[in-house]
Amino acid sequence: MKYIKILPLCCKPYIDIADISFDLQLFAGEKTEDPTAKRMSDAQQKGQTAKSQDLSASIVILIGFFSLWGYGSYMYDEISHFMAKVFTSFPTSIDVEFVWQLVLSVVIVLAKSLLPIMFAVLLAGLALNYYQVGFIFTMEPLSFNLNRLNPITGMGRIFSKRSLMELFKSLAKILIVGYFVYLYIIDQVIQMPKIIFMDLQMALVTITDVIFRLAFEICAVLLVLGTIDFMFQKWQHKQDLKMSKQDIKDEFKQSEGDPQIKGKIKQKQKQMSMQRMMQEVPHADVIVTNPTHFAVALKYEQGMTAPVIVAKGQDLVAKRIKEIAREAKVVIVENKPLARALYLSTEIGDVVPQELYKAVAEVLAYVYRLKHKKLA
Repeated sequence: MKYIKILPLCCKPYIDIADISFDLQLFAGEKTEDPTAKRMSDAQQKGQTAKSQDLSASIVILIGFFSLWGYGSYMYDEISHFMAKVFTSFPTSIDVEFVWQLVLSVVIVLAKSLLPIMFAVLLAGLALNYYQVGFIFTMEPLSFNLNRLNPITGMGRIFSKRSLMELFKSLAKILIVGYFVYLYIIDQVIQMPKIIFMDLQMALVTITDVIFRLAFEICAVLLVLGTIDFMFQKWQHKQDLKMSKQDIKDEFKQSEGDPQIKGKIKQKQKQMSMQRMMQEVPHADVIVTNPTHFAVALKYEQGMTAPVIVAKGQDLVAKRIKEIAREAKVVIVENKPLARALYLSTEIGDVVPQELYKAVAEVLAYVYRLKHKKLA
């Protein structure tokens, strides 16, 4: 590789453009290509997917508050009725049976109050995770890896570019959410002293309304941030999986096989097929030739519906077929139209086409008469 020429300071420095050249091998490993479907699938099986925890958390919290908001009055009624019943009918003496009945009643009331909300949150979490990554079952992320215990590698992950980005995102999220919470509290703080003059039930309703409005506002902000984060995670995931041109070539070799090896295998298979074909030539009844361009070997035995093509070839292969036929003393018949028609319309192992029956029958009759004369 040539470099830029620079003269000493006493002379006027110059750059010879003709001497500038680029070593393109420096760019061979650059990750410039989009990931292939196989690379995406392999990464997915390893648990490497584009997923936003912020989006999942925001929607799960939002569903939880919606469920609590719609189901809260029923929960309040169930718990208040239960507590009123317990305290009004509390026995003077407590025994083991009463304690067991009380515990069972508490469990039933809590189940009726909390299970619908927990079930709604569970369904929301599962649906959102399925939307982001699909259905994947893999144990590879849980497999034991000694590299995870390496403190140097761990420090590298802590101070990596991705970790700094996550830190920046967390700080930005805290600041944005804190700003909206501040605005809401400033707007509602004037209403707080009025709670002192309300009865208990009205005060609870007012506080609950304030809390739920604040929660929904925070969830809305988190939902927007989570959507942006999900789009960023998809982009970042694609960037992480980008491939170089050499990576794509290597993957193609692994999935499809090395073209050179495949070519050698095909060549070997062709040679073996050719050998098997040539081994059938001595057993043929007749060789129909062009005479120089085509050669087709026919064989007919008792019980066959029609003669069978046992070998065929063109040019050098045809020449080799005729050489083997002469050594085996197989009759060679020159018939240009028939040889060409048989070569073009049949494959090895096929029977003679019906439209060629008459022409082939005449050739075989000639061969049988020839053999009969020799025997006589």
